[in-house]
Amino acid sequence: MSGMDFAYYADDRRIPRERFYAIACDPARSSIVEACAGAGKTWMLVSRILRALLAGAAPQQIVAITFTRKAAGEMRERLAEWLAAFARDDADRQRQALIDRGLDATDAERLRPRLAQLQAELLRGGRGVEVRTFHGWFSQLLRAAPLSLLAELAISPELQLIEDEAELMPALWRRFHAAVLADQALRADFQALTLARGRHNLREWLLAAFAKRVELGLADAAGVLAPSLKPPAIDPAERFDAMAPAIAALARELGAVGGAKALTAAADLLAAGSLAEVLAALFTQKGMGTPLKLGKACEDLPLWRQVTAELEALRADVEQQAAAAQHAAMCRLSRRLVAEFEALKRQRGLVDMNDLERGALALLARPELAGWVQQRLDAQVRHLLIDEFQDTSPLQWQALHGWLQAYAGAGGGASISVFIVGDPKQSIYRFRRAEPRVFVAARQFIVGGLGGASLACDHTRRNAPEVLAAVNAALDGVLDGFRPHTTEVAPGGDALAGLWLLDGPPGEKAEREVDPLAWRPSLTEPRHEPEFERRAAEAQRVAACLAGLLAARPELRPGQIFVLARKREPLRQLSVALTAAGIPHAAPEETPLAEAPAVRDLLALLDVLASPGHDLSLAHALASPLFGIGEDELLRLAAAAGRIAYLDAPAADAPQPWWLALQTLASPSPALARAQRLLADWQAAALRSTPHELLDRIVHEGELLPRLLASSPPTEALARVQSVQALLRAALDLDGGRYAQLYGFVRALRSRPLTWAAAPGEDGVQLLTIHGAKGLEAEVVVLLDAEAAPPKAETYGLLLDWPVGQPAPQRAAFFGSEAKPPPSLAGLVAEEQAARRREEFNALYVALTRARRSLILSRTPSKRAQDSWWSRLAPLGQPWPLPLQEGVAGPVQRP
Repeated sequence: MSGMDFAYYADDRRIPRERFYAIACDPARSSIVEACAGAGKTWMLVSRILRALLAGAAPQQIVAITFTRKAAGEMRERLAEWLAAFARDDADRQRQALIDRGLDATDAERLRPRLAQLQAELLRGGRGVEVRTFHGWFSQLLRAAPLSLLAELAISPELQLIEDEAELMPALWRRFHAAVLADQALRADFQALTLARGRHNLREWLLAAFAKRVELGLADAAGVLAPSLKPPAIDPAERFDAMAPAIAALARELGAVGGAKALTAAADLLAAGSLAEVLAALFTQKGMGTPLKLGKACEDLPLWRQVTAELEALRADVEQQAAAAQHAAMCRLSRRLVAEFEALKRQRGLVDMNDLERGALALLARPELAGWVQQRLDAQVRHLLIDEFQDTSPLQWQALHGWLQAYAGAGGGASISVFIVGDPKQSIYRFRRAEPRVFVAARQFIVGGLGGASLACDHTRRNAPEVLAAVNAALDGVLDGFRPHTTEVAPGGDALAGLWLLDGPPGEKAEREVDPLAWRPSLTEPRHEPEFERRAAEAQRVAACLAGLLAARPELRPGQIFVLARKREPLRQLSVALTAAGIPHAAPEETPLAEAPAVRDLLALLDVLASPGHDLSLAHALASPLFGIGEDELLRLAAAAGRIAYLDAPAADAPQPWWLALQTLASPSPALARAQRLLADWQAAALRSTPHELLDRIVHEGELLPRLLASSPPTEALARVQSVQALLRAALDLDGGRYAQLYGFVRALRSRPLTWAAAPGEDGVQLLTIHGAKGLEAEVVVLLDAEAAPPKAETYGLLLDWPVGQPAPQRAAFFGSEAKPPPSLAGLVAEEQAARRREEFNALYVALTRARRSLILSRTPSKRAQDSWWSRLAPLGQPWPLPLQEGVAGPVQRP
């Protein structure tokens, strides 16, 4: 076998590459594939679809499931491109394409003519392969479900999906608070938790419960929610009372030993009237720390060791009792919060993603419905393919398993073929309930239940050997299940291939110390935030590095460079530095639409058209690129409105709205005259036009797009144009475009959490979070802020213990802080923290494997970073070899 053959496995045995693809692409046999980054997971999945079509499967009998609409679209596009190419290719290429997909030469020659005609067959048939998201497929199932089931589950039969839950939150909080006020017991719970934890923290706790409401409901139905955090078996107050004689005896013995510390402790014990006072007398940190050091004579007393040990246990019981009481109160409040949300959805005829999952699980798992569901699915589905399976949640797997287990034991004779592909090393979506252990459960089912194959591929087609060497060295032995990778990419002699370190000069301070109480002239000096100041030097350094790289490598386009970070804030700061450096860039991730600069300008204009007395909005609109009114003309307009006296223009006798002053302004400048005319026309049009019609007229009559291109920095011009186009689409899409009046549209637009994303292009450096970069690749990848401090301990959340395969969580407990959990939750907290550490390494793997040729590691020095990505990777890299293009970026200002 060749070197690359050592990267292919079947049932834990190494196999040749050809044998691997023969098994993976065989549509007659179920299989599950663990494929590394860049292994070609989509290629395998679409190849298997192709083989199924060639084997005679009808397109509608093939269902491919993935997690995003984008991924589903890419899958359809890949299949369509292949079919079109195979229809044009010569015989040799067609034959080789089939051999690459696991057929031997004889079968490839036999099926080659069919391959050439496959596109025409599908076009004549008029049906396509079903490529859906998980939730899209679940929705399709529920649309055919009995209405009685939907009614039982309180799921609206219209199945109108909530696109963004944030839109419903204000109404939900109003309903919830009204319900709490109306219920004396709930009101007492709310008040007690507010006093103990604070109103903000209580809200965070409720939001955590809301985010995991499905798990909460399942645990409650299983009867494990309330007992997940129990109080101590014996009331701590009773135990404390029983300790009174021993405490008094200890005070006497300490007094007999003598010494200042012992005498003070003895006096404090005698004066203590509560457990807190006793603890403060004998323990550090006001009773919350370790026993005091009173000298060897005291510490050798048997009664000292006995009492302090019992007090430590008693202190733990008190903490457990308080946590149990707060857990019980949170259970009651959370039930009401979820109940109000369900009522709100029913009232509005809405469903959420959780409803689709619950409904699909009930539909596929209930014995009384199983036969009906099996009959419908068996008539439709012969091949099920699932992509990115590491992102599957336990609930999604249970729904699938409820259907597929009917075929268990049929082995190769099962009437359905299942293909699952994913990579547990790339599971980074725990916040969306992704659970990599589901992949292990699915593997066991595919092999043991369906008689399928377990495959693994550690051979990438993406990364240069120099990059892959760093990946292997950094993660081997650290990442669970990691095996050293091989690559299809040959060494290319590129001097910049590999891992590079971009660090500050020796002695650069880890952070700027700023006294938050020191006086500063607030009108001329911005507020200094330590986190912002720390990253300023790094942002300038990365901008100078990229400027130097693009100058040294003119063949490299900015769009072939990714800058990745774990959070968006460092990317925002870098965006300012790149703008100052004149480097085009884009952040193709969703951001609030109303915060886009061009959209803010248009909203100000719509405000003043709806309410002409809104002077500030008019000033904003006039100063925007749409009108381009300068400061001098705005001051003259303010004088005409009677607000100020400016130069030779005295203030008007009586103040008037700016709108009226503009319309009656004598001898206006050409720019103001244009504004007079357009604003008057648009105000009249607003009375008889829909918001979309009005916006379309403003954009065209105001020549907004060319004005934006002319007035915006080159690095931002295209994104601003795209944001205007996104606003025009929103005017049609928002509530089905039902707003006939401008005021209602503007109010809805400002209140809704609408988002947009600039379309990525080849002419801009892509600024992405690691989550946003998943599935993408670039020639050069810069990993920003690689020495970030470790995340703080979680607070005010819900801990879950949900073994894969169980119908519900075994425990679901509310906790206040992972740093100080109640004793009974310590083990569960440790498991949760270990899972997060594994996900941190998964995120590092995802980030490193985005780079095809060059990987640049950048950091802001941190005093708190321990075992950071930088410390793990720095020994494997070399200092960045190209000179930084100094002076391209000035001081980074606040974005």
